[in-house]
Amino acid sequence: MARTEQVRQLANFIWSIAELLRGDYKQADYGKVILPFTVLRRLDCVLEPTKTVVMDFYENKVKSMNLKNPEPLLNQKAGVSFHNISQFTFGKLKEDSDNVAANLRNYINGFSVAGREIIDYFNFNDQINRLDEANLLFLIVKRFAEIDLHPERVSNMEMGYVFEELIRKFSELSNETAGEHFTPREVIRLMVNLLFLNDRDILTQKGIVKTIYDPAAGTGGMLSVAEEYIKELNPDAKPVVFGQEINPESYAICKSDMLIKGQVVSNIKFGNTFTTDGLEHERFDYMLSNPPFGVEWKKVQTYVKAEYDKKGFDGRFGAGLPRISDGSFLFLQHMIYKMKRDNGGSRIAIVFNGSPLFSGSAGSGESDIRKWIIENDLLEAIVAMPDQLFYNTGIYTYVWIVTNCKTPARKGKIQLINAIYYYRKMSRSLGNKRNEIGDGEDGKPDQIAEITRIYGEFQHDTVRRLEVDGKEKDVIVSKIFDNEDFGYWRLTVERPLKFNFQVSDERIVKLENEAAFTNLTVSKKRGGAALEEIEEGKNLQKSIKAALQALGDKLYKNRDAFEKDLIKALKKADVKISAQIKKAILNALSKRDETADICKDKDGNPEPDVDLRDYENVPLKDNIDEYMKQEVLPHVPDAWVDESKTKIGYEIPFTRHFYEYVAPRPLEEIEKEIKDLEDEIQGMLEGIL
Repeated sequence: MARTEQVRQLANFIWSIAELLRGDYKQADYGKVILPFTVLRRLDCVLEPTKTVVMDFYENKVKSMNLKNPEPLLNQKAGVSFHNISQFTFGKLKEDSDNVAANLRNYINGFSVAGREIIDYFNFNDQINRLDEANLLFLIVKRFAEIDLHPERVSNMEMGYVFEELIRKFSELSNETAGEHFTPREVIRLMVNLLFLNDRDILTQKGIVKTIYDPAAGTGGMLSVAEEYIKELNPDAKPVVFGQEINPESYAICKSDMLIKGQVVSNIKFGNTFTTDGLEHERFDYMLSNPPFGVEWKKVQTYVKAEYDKKGFDGRFGAGLPRISDGSFLFLQHMIYKMKRDNGGSRIAIVFNGSPLFSGSAGSGESDIRKWIIENDLLEAIVAMPDQLFYNTGIYTYVWIVTNCKTPARKGKIQLINAIYYYRKMSRSLGNKRNEIGDGEDGKPDQIAEITRIYGEFQHDTVRRLEVDGKEKDVIVSKIFDNEDFGYWRLTVERPLKFNFQVSDERIVKLENEAAFTNLTVSKKRGGAALEEIEEGKNLQKSIKAALQALGDKLYKNRDAFEKDLIKALKKADVKISAQIKKAILNALSKRDETADICKDKDGNPEPDVDLRDYENVPLKDNIDEYMKQEVLPHVPDAWVDESKTKIGYEIPFTRHFYEYVAPRPLEEIEKEIKDLEDEIQGMLEGIL
């Protein structure tokens, strides 16, 4: 989705202002100045048309009315949900270069509460002091006064792009992760399409009110696109957005955007979603998010684990806890907890990397979370996206659609959509973003609409003619599966323990290295008592070895028979040993032997050989006994399944389901290529010689 030339020029102009900071600021700190100034100028431009009316009303009416809260009246005059009663604007600030710091503070203090709070989150007062001391404040104000950021000139969507471009550049300078702040708008548009497609009839009802939530809101891009989509469908609709963001600057930008658009800014909360759920009692119709993936959650581990242990499924994380290195699944569980259980339920769209598809074996946190989601029939679809689509990473990503209100046709089913070829190269890359999904605005194919159409058709083995590596070919882009297709039994396959036993020089050396045996000559006592204990240990070691030597070099192929003779030999030599020493002797004098008798426990059951233990993953739809007969027992007839260790796991091997076999090139072709290379090298060598 191409940005307009106006957006590029505007972002470049604002970026050029940052060059004034060179020498006085580290590049990594440019954003601390430029971002709040951009927000301030945007608010200033929004209020400019009604500034005179507001000031007249304030001076001539409000001051004499003695109102406790004049904000609603002043907002009404301003025509938006905020106002400013300072005499200053950016235009007036640049007229007094000697007092710009004091005047700028006066201007900021003139904002209504919501406006001041936004600037507070930038910790802007410190920057005012620093810029003033460096004689830079007036220059920055003057340059920003040259920009017209009124919504009629720069739309909310375009303003979002400008902020995103600035944040991306600042993040690159400071070596931060720009992707934590925003998501490419074409990706959001696709997510919104998938989220709302089946609800068009509902969303076009007159006066419909729907809530939208993002627990990792960033600068509010996802909320903005979702809100605009609903209004496009139905101008009479009343979408209400909610969000929470942990980064102060991103939170301030998000809140300023909501303020300008007339949303309830108190619905945007600041803080960590996991430790301080600012919307604890709220439930939402639609949720979408691009949470940080591949980021560890160690900082909130204590809080999250306490909720998991104490509340279980009454809390947010009852299904399980993922590995500490990736908190993606925590966000999804949090969002599922926020689902409405009635009134049509809820729908979720969330961006993940590949890890949540398959990481963790049966019984792990990730597998248990997948199991809970799928067995509760919450997973509706997964869309594999092209690579190099995001600003901070070139990896493949996946959009998960999760809902508790599936249509009848989708119940018990999961759709996988292979959309990795639906992209076009950008004319100019932005960080790691080199590809984009076309939206049809420039006359080229509308790839967003096509992916949405594939999702809506809900067909198995859907084929499309697509360009792959510069050539057109038929590609399967959609598959439909039963929920159970992603589940499997994790079997622990045991084989019997078979050992022979013999007293030989080699095995006696092994005994001498057994910890329990060598510890006989180690004492924790001191002085003479320690020496006496060590001497006793040495004598016991000699006596044990002498008793063993009495057994000769006979090869025992039955453990019980060997133990019986061992006990007799020790008794005859009047040697008493502990169970620990006995175990050490059996370990040292044993050797795996397939021709030996099976070792059995006290109940007569075969003991498993832990070194031969193996694991098998058997699809849930398969019969375990039949699987063992066909796949295992023909190779190891004495194997059995330890049913007490059997677990159920879930994974989604996306790539495997869409794998297409490519036949290797003919051998003759490869040989010819090698021969041509050899001839070329030989020619080069002859030229050198």
